Amino acid sequence: MISSNDLRPGTSIVYDGDPWQVVDFQHVKPGKGAAFVRTKLRNLKTGNVRENTFRAGEKLEKAEIERTVMQYLYAEGDQYVFMDNVSFEQLMLHGDTLSDRVTKYLKEGLEFDVLFFNGNVIGIDPPNFVELEVTETDPGLRGDTSSGGSKPATVETGATVQVPLFVNIGDKLRIDTRTDTYLERV
Repeated sequence: MISSNDLRPGTSIVYDGDPWQVVDFQHVKPGKGAAFVRTKLRNLKTGNVRENTFRAGEKLEKAEIERTVMQYLYAEGDQYVFMDNVSFEQLMLHGDTLSDRVTKYLKEGLEFDVLFFNGNVIGIDPPNFVELEVTETDPGLRGDTSSGGSKPATVETGATVQVPLFVNIGDKLRIDTRTDTYLERV
């Protein structure tokens, strides 16, 4: 159990039977009346966000979220196969359980963080940075510089990223998956 006074961004709790993660909180002590904690919670299963208020000192159940590193192996129809790097067990996930953020960067051999709650998969986080090859983009022109403009480029997984004008087809790029931004050529 965890006290509502101990809630911080990133803390996971069980509320209404579902795992929720604290996105934002504010401890309020009004001049008259009891203190309370105003929170913004994100449902780890559905991604929905809601605001909720708890009494100060109220006991809440802490959600035990298990994070396992798994390697993406291959797609079979609308099923995606991941393998646990420790036990070598394979896990097949339906395409509906994967977010667009994950499917944009699915490449064989990449490792993803798979989140489990009560033995069920509730989410998948891609690695923060990936290295992908450019498969389609407009050709770079002579005189284009790194501070010049940007153009769209499609990488080998199908994701589209804004890149500097000097990037060409076949270049390998480092991409930040959290913001879908180009970082550097590799």
